Amino acid sequence: MTAPTQDAPAADPSAEVTWVELQRASGLTEADLAELVRYGALTPRDPAATTWTFEARWMVVARHASRLRREYELDPYGVSVVLSYCERIERLEAEIRALRARLG
Repeated sequence: MTAPTQDAPAADPSAEVTWVELQRASGLTEADLAELVRYGALTPRDPAATTWTFEARWMVVARHASRLRREYELDPYGVSVVLSYCERIERLEAEIRALRARLG
């Protein structure tokens, strides 16, 4: 999944957050976060590393995941599906804006 850049906590793409920071910022349990990584909703910099770190922009996704989990009582798989649809909608909206701009 591609992380959104809007509302990112750090404009610097090289900024990094730890697993613990991501957990604290999102309010999700360690198990929920691990499931979101497993389903591809969150992507660590190096999935093979013993300790995961993330680009800071993934905090936005983790917070969104937390809201979805809490407000709709979704399990991690359901959250990952909804996040993938949200990403798809964002891409389609961007494509529509680009096409409209070309038309003038």
